[in-house]
Amino acid sequence: MHMRALQTASRLALQRRSGNVPASATKISSRGLCHCNVSVPKPPGWQPRKPETAAKPGVRPYASVNEEHQNLSFVLQKAKHVSFEDRPVPALQSPHDVIINVQWTGICGSDVHYWDHGEVGPFKVEQPMVLGHESAGVITQVGDKVTSLKVGDRVAMEPGIPCRRCERCREGRYNLCYDMAFAATPPVDGTLAKYYTLPGDFCYKLPDHVTLEEGAVVEPLSVGVHIVRQGGVKPGDSVVVYGAGPVGLVCMAVAKAFGATKIIAVDINEERLNFATDYCATHGFRPAKEAPEASAARLIQENELGPGADVVIDATGAEPCIQQSIHAVRVGGTYVQGGMGKPDVNFPIMTACTKELTIKGSFRYASGDYALAVELISSGKIDVKKLITQHVKFQDAEAAFHEVKAAKGIKSLIEGPANMSI
Repeated sequence: MHMRALQTASRLALQRRSGNVPASATKISSRGLCHCNVSVPKPPGWQPRKPETAAKPGVRPYASVNEEHQNLSFVLQKAKHVSFEDRPVPALQSPHDVIINVQWTGICGSDVHYWDHGEVGPFKVEQPMVLGHESAGVITQVGDKVTSLKVGDRVAMEPGIPCRRCERCREGRYNLCYDMAFAATPPVDGTLAKYYTLPGDFCYKLPDHVTLEEGAVVEPLSVGVHIVRQGGVKPGDSVVVYGAGPVGLVCMAVAKAFGATKIIAVDINEERLNFATDYCATHGFRPAKEAPEASAARLIQENELGPGADVVIDATGAEPCIQQSIHAVRVGGTYVQGGMGKPDVNFPIMTACTKELTIKGSFRYASGDYALAVELISSGKIDVKKLITQHVKFQDAEAAFHEVKAAKGIKSLIEGPANMSI
């Protein structure tokens, strides 16, 4: 990742002033809370980077705006209260930035949680905030130093801007940056607007045969890429994925693309299981009300996993899934926690120790994940079009949020505002 001048490095991050949603303890949820709109834990004494000039709420430090207001945005005022606002069109300040006309935006579980509750963990909506972070659009303006993009290019938008200066950023793990400014994480505005500004190197040009709708699904696919990379999945591996919601499904798809030969989807929802096996899973497993050890033993036996799975991924954050996962993975295998749930769970630590498991967390995406996600779509190794189950007009955005909350469909996309007026 290229280094930037300090202005570009800090501006979105300077907006953030950070102050797990409980998962069911009795059932497996296929829609665990996404970790996109939360942040890494801060160390004692940490202070956010201070700007040279104070930023106005909702405006990026060091950035100016045009006088005319033609940037229709979907704004969360407080829990369950949204509005359409015509906000200032962003103007370039850094020569490394671009302006994007947002064409499609997917709805993430964390967006729905902000809309429904007004907060996710310590992040509370204390001032109006534009929602959305899974987006693709068309470049309308580029800074003087941008050489890889031009006006008219169609791009997938990576919605988090790190400081680029800390040790984690410099080693390529910028998803762990303390100063990360992530779209639709208070107080940073999201991408459900007509225009949005990003550094050019956080925009990924889409090949001509890849649609903008597919480009909007690059964000959740990148989450799956990172999770599967954390698991070290390789050709011939057996992989069990708990949760057949959007994140679980992209994990299965990436595992298949990485060469896994046996992929078992686990969910209590029969419809979701059927979709998963039609999409990319080789097997489906529906847990019963039984002890975690018994459920894991039945999973292993029914799916002929021998000593257990090589890699187990939990995409739910639900305590029963976590417990079953540890019993389902083989001795010396790998377990990846991809879903977020309640802060503390009962964990089978004795089993984890005696199996000498490799246990990893996974948070958003890091260097190379977005580019690989675009390549997996472009090459045809992963078909994300099958995940898109609903297209809605911008004016119907709130109705789409209700649909996602009700767990209808897999991935809903909201069209850009185009000529809509208020």
